[in-house]
Amino acid sequence: MKTLSFRSSTATASAAPALTVLALVTLLAGCGDGGDLAGAGRAPTASGPVHLWPDRQGAVVPPADPGGAPPEYVKGIPPVRGQDVHGIDPVAIVQAELRAHPKADVGADGMPPGTAAAIKDCGTQDAEPEACPVLAPYYRDLTGNGKDELIVGIEFPDKMMSVRVYTADEHGRLNRIMATTQTVIAVDLAGRDVILRAPSGNNGYELITAWSWDEKQLTMLPTREQIVRVPGSPQGPASPSGPGTGGQGTP
Repeated sequence: MKTLSFRSSTATASAAPALTVLALVTLLAGCGDGGDLAGAGRAPTASGPVHLWPDRQGAVVPPADPGGAPPEYVKGIPPVRGQDVHGIDPVAIVQAELRAHPKADVGADGMPPGTAAAIKDCGTQDAEPEACPVLAPYYRDLTGNGKDELIVGIEFPDKMMSVRVYTADEHGRLNRIMATTQTVIAVDLAGRDVILRAPSGNNGYELITAWSWDEKQLTMLPTREQIVRVPGSPQGPASPSGPGTGGQGTP
């Protein structure tokens, strides 16, 4: 007869941790193979903003007026039904604004005399369609009310452009909620924002301004500005500094 030997429960319990450790060591030993997870080193320590010269008494600046044009109802336009601006002729809108502000040369309604004369001729029998400064319109819900707004562009001389946005209220009145004139590289729509790209004054860089609807002012306001480098443009100054020239560096 073969005699069987039994280990005590104490011996079995003491061997279990050793087996567990051995299995864990074996598993970790295989993590050094290519393609597996590996340590990336110590993570950098996060640091918050540091307020410089905290004891300095700062300047007191009065609150600035909103940068956008105040909302203005367009007179001389038939009532808009159902707040649907798709059926409104953008040329008729700009012509109505010219009649309301015939001598404006600066501000939201400012317009060069030549451009104003060309807009008055838009749609007439003798005018060439391509000579009309009012561009084809675009539509987008910019106010978040579920209705499209009307976006109009007017070409000015020297690559300047007037960008205007119109919305219709529940009473059928057409309301201009944005009007700005800039030297424009391009105009984009991103979500509910109108994005204007313009030269920044620095070689190789452009200024990007996002105009957004403000429910308190009931108008579009420039809410974000950013100077970005044009892709593909060389970095650094446009020309090397000559003898005797220099600039103050940034610490």
